[in-house]
Amino acid sequence: MINPVELFVGLRYLRAKRRTRFVSFITLISLLGIALGVAALIVILSVMNGFEGELRSRLLSMSAHGYVTGPNRITEDWRGLLREVAAEPGIAAAAPFVQMEGMIQSGRDLRAVLVHGVDPAFEQVLSGDTINLIEGTLDVLQPNARSIILGRLLALDLGVRIGDGVVLLIPRPVGDGTLEPVLERFVLRGVFEAGLQDHDDLLALVNARDAAGILGLGDETTAIRFRADDVMAAPAIAKRLRGRLGDGVISSDWTIENASYFRAIRLEKMMMSLILSLIIGVAAFNIVASLVMVVTDKTNDIAVLRTLGMRSVGVVRVFFVQGAVIGWAGVFIGVLLGVVVAINVPVIVPALEQLLGFQIMPGDVYYVTRIPSELETADVVTIAISAFVLTSLATLYPARRAALVNPAVALRYE
Repeated sequence: MINPVELFVGLRYLRAKRRTRFVSFITLISLLGIALGVAALIVILSVMNGFEGELRSRLLSMSAHGYVTGPNRITEDWRGLLREVAAEPGIAAAAPFVQMEGMIQSGRDLRAVLVHGVDPAFEQVLSGDTINLIEGTLDVLQPNARSIILGRLLALDLGVRIGDGVVLLIPRPVGDGTLEPVLERFVLRGVFEAGLQDHDDLLALVNARDAAGILGLGDETTAIRFRADDVMAAPAIAKRLRGRLGDGVISSDWTIENASYFRAIRLEKMMMSLILSLIIGVAAFNIVASLVMVVTDKTNDIAVLRTLGMRSVGVVRVFFVQGAVIGWAGVFIGVLLGVVVAINVPVIVPALEQLLGFQIMPGDVYYVTRIPSELETADVVTIAISAFVLTSLATLYPARRAALVNPAVALRYE
């Protein structure tokens, strides 16, 4: 336990004398370095969290939180399965779903396409207002109307407009295990923009009955999609459904379907954290350097304190107080600055763009034209604790070196 004398001496050494101004300058640089590193780490992680949230919302704008299907990807009694899924606690809505892959043609242009067969009545409940339809509505996807809604980039690549015809080429499995091509003509009735190239450049929406007819499923469907009350609870819900409905049912969720996206973001967050942590590490080394210089300068003072009866552990505490105050003050300032900047990123960035006269993320290059920020308490606490520990450890070597000063040797020529 640090007693008042040790605390007083440690704080007293923080005040610069005329001949120790250089040491105090290094101390100030160390404090500012820690504050800058902590603030930068908080802001960058908040921005990365914001981009992760933006990616999640865009991914889920055209897909549900999870799905359940049969062992052969075909669900015969889908109405019974739909009731079972909808009855699961935590599920807000469920709907039948047909998925197929193939090619889409307009004139001489031929593109790969992923077709989602949806039921507009269910889809309005399932997706709400998350689908960004530039033209048309989901109501145009009526049975046997042969209507189709394309992603914006896919429509641009094909050069089609509302009312133009397109041809779907879908491979359909037959009884002997082979595939036969099926050609179906559809009319473009709408265009959507999800804000992700994998959706806007590949995805098409048709009525579920039309899709089932192309695959020869009759009244069957390929899966039941669901939307959870809490998107983060979808993995647990999918696991419960798999356990409750038996081994013959396959369930999945959005974290599995889009694992590569979020794995890439987690890797980027980890690398950014490691790189920015080097700033705090350099500042911690500055604390070590400044305290070593203080120990060298205060050798006689340490000898006097030891002569007056202060034990070695007391000397360690004196210099621990000095280093800890520097480090902890830097961490406190950094956390305060980082939180304020992270919260106000949506305000600060447009102001900087207007001041500097350019847009950081122009709309003709990036899907996301603003820099999002999502401050998480867990990140702030983790950064603060890690910085506290690092700066505290940085004081141990200089403090231990001070405790090893021999009073007799230090005062021999005084």
